[in-house]
Amino acid sequence: MEVRGLVKRFGGKALFEGLSLSFPEGRVSCLSGPSGSGKTTLLRLLMGLETPDAGTILCPRPVSCVFQEDRLVEALGAAGNLRLVCGRGRDGEIAALLTALGLDPASREPVARWSGGMKRRVAIARALAVPFAALLLDEPFAGLDLENTQRAAQVILDMSKGKTVLLVTHEPAQAALMGAQIFSLPG
Repeated sequence: MEVRGLVKRFGGKALFEGLSLSFPEGRVSCLSGPSGSGKTTLLRLLMGLETPDAGTILCPRPVSCVFQEDRLVEALGAAGNLRLVCGRGRDGEIAALLTALGLDPASREPVARWSGGMKRRVAIARALAVPFAALLLDEPFAGLDLENTQRAAQVILDMSKGKTVLLVTHEPAQAALMGAQIFSLPG
């Protein structure tokens, strides 16, 4: 995964002016930097949700993502949210993934009634439930206690072996937990 000579402006202000970074394929990398340095924007550029003003972006496809916001269908249960992205006929895989993340796969309770940490784990499960060559994680452990952070990190590592993973976090301990090489954006 690589960006070369990346330029991105908002209005007249340049966020990136000739940014070049190369993240190792098949490994976990961590993007760090102060708030406003462009971490989320870089992920959006890698996903194709934003268009660069100039430069080259190389990102393996398909891409899956855990956004900063959970982006769940609140009226559905956990399994229903996963079926939206991976279809029917994979109930066994969905149940195993939810169980691995410490969630009850049989619960039909709408996620609107769940805690923030539980919703976050459903968002992680949704990203892992689809085929991907690159996994982009924007503050994936926000709202999780230490035990669930460790559990989620292990599930992510197990399910992304040999894939390119880019983690955005402000927490050095989370980068270490994922065994990530750290790349910093200037402030």
